[in-house]
Amino acid sequence: MNFFIQQTIHINFIKIGGITNSSVLQIGSAGIIKPSAHLYNTGGFTGPAPSGVKVGEQILAPSVPLQAPVT
Repeated sequence: MNFFIQQTIHINFIKIGGITNSSVLQIGSAGIIKPSAHLYNTGGFTGPAPSGVKVGEQILAPSVPLQAPVT
């Protein structure tokens, strides 16, 4: 048996402390949430990412070189 629910939700303020890759944030109704995780190596990388520049406890550069924005 299938139920179809139509709803309107108004959120004036929401504060989320933290979300990780496997977290689910649900607002509203849902029947079944099927977990899904996919890992793809779209860049063809063969080794680990280079280390970031670390000064004390702070990392000053990204661990992975980022591509410049494309305009």
